[in-house]
Amino acid sequence: MWALVETNGCNYRRIIFSAAVTSVLASAFEPRVLSPCMNMLVDGEWRTDAYEVTGDGGAFERQETPFRDRIRDDPDARFRPETDRYHLYVSAACPWAHRTLVVRSLLGLEDAISVSVVDPYRDEDGWQFMPAKEGCTRDHVHDADYLRELYVKADPDATCRVTVPVLWDRKEDTIVNNESREIMRMFDTEFGDLASRDVDLYPEGYRETVDRIVDEIYEPINNGVYRAGFATEQDPYDEAVDELFAALDHWDEVLADQRYLAGDRLTEADVAMFTTLIRFDNVYHTHFMCNVQYIREYENLWPYLRDLYGTPGIAETVNMDHITEHYYTTHPDVNPHRIVARGPDLDLEAPHDRDELPGGPPAELAVASVDD
Repeated sequence: MWALVETNGCNYRRIIFSAAVTSVLASAFEPRVLSPCMNMLVDGEWRTDAYEVTGDGGAFERQETPFRDRIRDDPDARFRPETDRYHLYVSAACPWAHRTLVVRSLLGLEDAISVSVVDPYRDEDGWQFMPAKEGCTRDHVHDADYLRELYVKADPDATCRVTVPVLWDRKEDTIVNNESREIMRMFDTEFGDLASRDVDLYPEGYRETVDRIVDEIYEPINNGVYRAGFATEQDPYDEAVDELFAALDHWDEVLADQRYLAGDRLTEADVAMFTTLIRFDNVYHTHFMCNVQYIREYENLWPYLRDLYGTPGIAETVNMDHITEHYYTTHPDVNPHRIVARGPDLDLEAPHDRDELPGGPPAELAVASVDD
């Protein structure tokens, strides 16, 4: 075995290796499956090597969220809906946290539930508060430096990943919940008396359909992009991509005849779909190798996305700078040089013909659109 070795910056010499050295070198350069690690709390201590996001087969495995209490509009409930009692911690980059921001905005809960926004760049110390950075805030409740401090405050022995969103209770001084789907639902069903808009995203007569659709889109679409992006072997990547685009094709066909996923009403299902679609062309297509097709190339999903974006209360929750910075700089296993892709420049405000289909946004949102 021989190799070319550079000397003095430009000259090369042929080096002959012995059989023993050749064997060592060959084994050293055998392909290895690198499983990306995420940082987490272990017994209340921050660890940078504790959680591998892929299993033995190279497939992405998402950890369950640990804080699952509920706010209920019930006199006997520990957590009851009250103005200025709850605080929402989010990253504007994260699709799961973005769901809660969209619902909070659509319902008009801004005055009832305050918000802190972390830095989109997440290094080995986890989500950090960087109030000097555009679009970020300080921790308005505890003035903490890192989000993990809140997790330890809520549970000194916490063993979990530190994720967003986090719904904090000032009165009990603890985390109520950090599962986005449940926070969406609590905002929608328990805070009606505190909302400034009469908007119902989980309406009677649609609830079974909404729950079914949210379940159906989660694994192949919402989580599917992550399954593709974090896969470390070909087979789980192929499986994730096949399921992702089969699901997108299916919903593109469904949306040919109806304005929203559940029919003629804007619901939580559309919020859950929106926060994935809005990131797709700028991030998931390239960064997570979901490059079979852009959303803007779909006949119905693309105008559907623009329809949702144009719904009063939604566009202002989108921060594409935070989205692209987070994904392209925070996953060194996927993008080791942390170069942020520049495109595409999507015209999300372009006209669409979705309003020709039956139904529309809730009446108060439709009035707001006319006023604007």
